[in-house]
Amino acid sequence: GLGVCRKEDGLMCPSYQVTLEETHSTRGRANALRAAISGALPLESLTSNQMYEVLDLCLACKGCKAECPTAVDMARLKSEFLALYHAEHGVPLRDFLFAHIAKFSRFGSACAALVNFSTRTIFFRWIQEKLVGIPRQRTLPHFANVTFSEWFSKHPDPGFTETVVLFLDTYTQYQYPEVGIAAVDVLEAAGYRVNLVSEQVCCGRPMISKGLLKEAKALAETNIRVLTPYVEAGVPVVGLEPSCLITLRDEYLDFFPHDPRAKQLAKNSFTFEEFLVRSRGSDARPIDRIQFREADGSVLFHNHCYSKALIGSEPSNAMFEAAGIDVEEIDSGCCGMAGAFGYEIEHYPLSMEIAEARLLPAVRNGVGQGAQISASGLSCRTQIHDGADVLALHPAQILAKLIVNE
Repeated sequence: GLGVCRKEDGLMCPSYQVTLEETHSTRGRANALRAAISGALPLESLTSNQMYEVLDLCLACKGCKAECPTAVDMARLKSEFLALYHAEHGVPLRDFLFAHIAKFSRFGSACAALVNFSTRTIFFRWIQEKLVGIPRQRTLPHFANVTFSEWFSKHPDPGFTETVVLFLDTYTQYQYPEVGIAAVDVLEAAGYRVNLVSEQVCCGRPMISKGLLKEAKALAETNIRVLTPYVEAGVPVVGLEPSCLITLRDEYLDFFPHDPRAKQLAKNSFTFEEFLVRSRGSDARPIDRIQFREADGSVLFHNHCYSKALIGSEPSNAMFEAAGIDVEEIDSGCCGMAGAFGYEIEHYPLSMEIAEARLLPAVRNGVGQGAQISASGLSCRTQIHDGADVLALHPAQILAKLIVNE
């Protein structure tokens, strides 16, 4: 390897930027895997506890896929390693719980009042730490009494001709429906009718992160099948959670490299920010159709690491600027939460060190100067809340507040 990952800025590699140890660099991990696969190490080392420790601090941020000169995709390599490792050693309880967050969120939402009360008690936090391995400092999700789809079922049809499919992620559905409601407000203000696809399932991202690839592939096949009729009809698919939406464009192509439906879905799937600023010939961009009032203050924006790596920050910055918002992007890499990573007790100290390196100081300084903090990823917003006690809003929420209702 060229050692580009051994740097102290940019996206790659967040764990190395804190530990400064070769083992925790992209090159170090790739070399360990190469040694096992090539025979330089015994074959059994490929699924050994030692190899697990080498890959354990990879946050799967996809920074290496964008910044490594040889395009090493350590996130993919880690998920494939975990699939082999779990096949030999079994799936730990905590990994199983995180991988099936959609299923458990459905239960949590059905008993929202009881679950929300219980998870705030000292006794429950002791249990989550001692029995499950989730540090008591972490805020567990607050479940909504009314899910997004329940709200949407009573939402009046605006009757517009142009349509988009909203790819409904677990977090918008069960925990933060206000993000989805804000997105509907913005999309309808741009003249679009929003569709939900009832047969759509979880994107599979949580399972991929924990190496449950067979189950994730089954979910991917379902989503490709149920979304294809809309894509073939020219209806774009828009997602609010970057990690979920980008899974449709990245891992689905790994699962089904020869399926034209997967390629078509990937080509017609957009993050919320991308969709609002995309140009189609002489047509006005969706965001240019919306009338916004003048913003009261500036926005300090933290972009999701998947978006930074595979899309870039231009769509987000262009979206805020088109709405007349004075925006500044925080110069930071991964927030350190990285899905379930920051919820795991053995990773909590490193998670917070990564956040404190650049993100959290910038957040505190921005709030002190009166800026509104925004982040598109739920993990990022949770990290900002837990680390700086600051409520960060999804970009859709910020835009929705500024819409001029005629």
